[in-house]
Amino acid sequence: MFDFATPLAFLLLPLPILAVRLLPPLSGASGAISVPTSIAVDLGQTGSAGLAVAGRKLLPIILWVALVVAIAGPRLVVQSPALPASDRDIVLALDLSGSMERKDFELDGEPARRLDTVKRVAVDFVRGRAGDRVGLVIFSEKAFFATPLTYDVEAVAHSVEEATIGIAGRSTAISDGLGLALKRLEASASKSRVVILLSDGVNTSGNVEPKDAATLAKDLGIRVHTIAMGLHATTDEGHNRDAVDAETLQAVAELSGGTSFRVRTTADLEAVGRSIDMMESNRNVAPATQIYRDFWIYPAGLAFLLALALVFTGRRQA
Repeated sequence: MFDFATPLAFLLLPLPILAVRLLPPLSGASGAISVPTSIAVDLGQTGSAGLAVAGRKLLPIILWVALVVAIAGPRLVVQSPALPASDRDIVLALDLSGSMERKDFELDGEPARRLDTVKRVAVDFVRGRAGDRVGLVIFSEKAFFATPLTYDVEAVAHSVEEATIGIAGRSTAISDGLGLALKRLEASASKSRVVILLSDGVNTSGNVEPKDAATLAKDLGIRVHTIAMGLHATTDEGHNRDAVDAETLQAVAELSGGTSFRVRTTADLEAVGRSIDMMESNRNVAPATQIYRDFWIYPAGLAFLLALALVFTGRRQA
């Protein structure tokens, strides 16, 4: 839709006519040369000279119209849907311990590291959280915030894509990762606060037990959804050293009022992403916003060029 920001400016169009009719003529010599009427008529009808005179008369008129149009502010109104407003903070806490290098998953029909699989699903999940504030905690031997809580989900997705195994050690400090996420969410004033904790191992580092951190989450009113990733769990017979402690992760989720997920394949992980998205999808859609593309610069530029033309022709006549 096209409109004008200040349409009342068009009331200025007849102003020059009113000025000519109502204002008294300038006193004093004009500097013009008086010639007989017959000669003046002949001059006015002389081919290119007559056209030049007519053009010089039209220039001020076109200049004034262009200037008034610029003042009126022509613009194009574009309806832009607003982002959903969720009043929700979500922190992803991702395990980047050495076991995430194991190639026991598949992506596009090819063997893939656990980390690559997690990145694929986590990036899609984050990019679908428009309207939420999302943060990223990375933990292994130590835990740190890779991205603070932000509405810029693209920045969080980029941080997930750039995550590298070994930047925080190679052991697994589940409780430290969860504790750091809770500490940041504790200061949040959002109505809904959520931690999504993914791990493929056993808590082998840190001074706090994961269940104690889950009790703190419950006291703070923060839900913790946990994802236990790996082909084998510590409760399986003959499990290897890379088995995931699914039992502890389930207890963390239940204590905090969240949900626990068990992931053995890429399809399982993708289903988890969809499930969490549905559980945390109670969004309030904000009204559409209007974006204006201004075009006043074009008539203003035309007026400027016409003004230069008037000055140039005036000097040539002088």
